[in-house]
Amino acid sequence: MPHGKTKIMTTSQQAAPDADMMTAITANITDVRTRIATAHASGNTDIPALVAVSKRQPDDRIEAALASGHRLFGENRVQEAQQRWQHRRESYPDLTLHLIGPLQTNKAAEAVALFDVIEVVDRPKLARILGQEMDQQGRHLPCYVQVNTGEEAQKSGVLPEQADAFIAQCRAEFGLNIIGLMCIPPQDEEPAMHFALLRTIAQRNGLSHLSMGMSSDYEEAVAFGATSVRVGSAIFGARDG
Repeated sequence: MPHGKTKIMTTSQQAAPDADMMTAITANITDVRTRIATAHASGNTDIPALVAVSKRQPDDRIEAALASGHRLFGENRVQEAQQRWQHRRESYPDLTLHLIGPLQTNKAAEAVALFDVIEVVDRPKLARILGQEMDQQGRHLPCYVQVNTGEEAQKSGVLPEQADAFIAQCRAEFGLNIIGLMCIPPQDEEPAMHFALLRTIAQRNGLSHLSMGMSSDYEEAVAFGATSVRVGSAIFGARDG
């Protein structure tokens, strides 16, 4: 994305997808949904939700996904999400946005104003500020605690052994509506053990939502109980840049 001020266009000014792109992205969404349904073993719970990861995707691909009827998207950065989605809210009142990337505390107010779900609560300072902002704005959003299941130094998330205490603190001290957990397994490890760990932590804390699984492993995540998966390249293709 270029530096400096970005011109915000209205929905009617957005780059319209050509027929081939429209066909391809619609087919991709259908294929991913079919694979999710197939991997979903239990008929006792809802089919996991598909969060289309739209970060750094060109406008024509986003418009193609919207034209196909998809309305659930995930973004990593608050500023980029504002530029992409703020002006689309009026045209798509059923749009649902998840924040799935690390959140700086100085962006908390903007995140609460824009997003519908915050998946990246990972430290007390952020949890406290989010709670304050939600009170001030009257928007008590559902939140997920991000767990660093691989205990990777470069990755956000509370450590597994600290998760129970942090979840309790978020609820009791900060007043957050914690509904689930999120994780991003290490790239060089089998994801199954990370999905199983996240499920175990969720179960003992009475949490019913699990955000886990991406383009390379979402079917396995569904088999381990994911209630939502975050899929980008399998829908949109490789990101530009």
